[in-house]
Amino acid sequence: MSFNRVYGLFLRHFFLIKGSLPRILDLIYWPTIQIILWGFISKFFSAYSDYYNNTIGVILTCAILYDFLFRSSISFNMLFLEEIWSRNFTNLFIAPLRISEIIISLVFTALIRTLIGLVPAILITSPLFGISILTLGIPLFFLFLSLYIFGITLGLFVSSGLLRYGPAFENIAWSSLFLLAPLGCIYYPIEILPVFFQNFAKILPLVYIFEETRSILVNQSVNYSNLKIAFGLNAFYLTIGILLFYTSFGQARKKGSLINIGE
Repeated sequence: MSFNRVYGLFLRHFFLIKGSLPRILDLIYWPTIQIILWGFISKFFSAYSDYYNNTIGVILTCAILYDFLFRSSISFNMLFLEEIWSRNFTNLFIAPLRISEIIISLVFTALIRTLIGLVPAILITSPLFGISILTLGIPLFFLFLSLYIFGITLGLFVSSGLLRYGPAFENIAWSSLFLLAPLGCIYYPIEILPVFFQNFAKILPLVYIFEETRSILVNQSVNYSNLKIAFGLNAFYLTIGILLFYTSFGQARKKGSLINIGE
């Protein structure tokens, strides 16, 4: 065994990590986010164990809504990544296709992928746990719609990063939502967060969506102001996401890096 060859291969991977900020972030945030998220959940239940009169129903419903958001974003990212992995992204423009047409097609295809994965999970919650997400009533449609818009927005942000940084940004596609989960207040109210984090959480539509969900299930009341705020924030972030996608595409085209995107 040659020490020089071993050391050379070590340096190869070391400099690969050192020269890639997305790879460094990938190594750091997984354990950090898991500890923070479940730390806040544990703090909430230890301090307010009697907060929910139907703990399983509230937690499971929020879990289903969060999974819908997760699948929406991941489905959009996967469709875009498949074009990159197959080195087919530039071939799409032979049709020719516009950027707007690509985005729209990904939005609707991602919805189909999301529903295929989520509908069976929803159907088994009633016989297994006696919980039905349909108890949310008409607001359920608006909750799903708001979550889907935010999921697509995250997909646009990640896809823009892929155009800008290439495959090195791929890990962010799998973990962008986990990064926001502690601030999204999925399983606990915003009051559990430290004041510093609350200021950041309030600019996320997730806080208002899941606060409304808990309000309906716990208090049996609907506060449409939360939904209005969530849709307003979604419209703002979606606009930024679309503009960022166009900008990243334009920069990649000028640099000639579109052809080199792929494995």
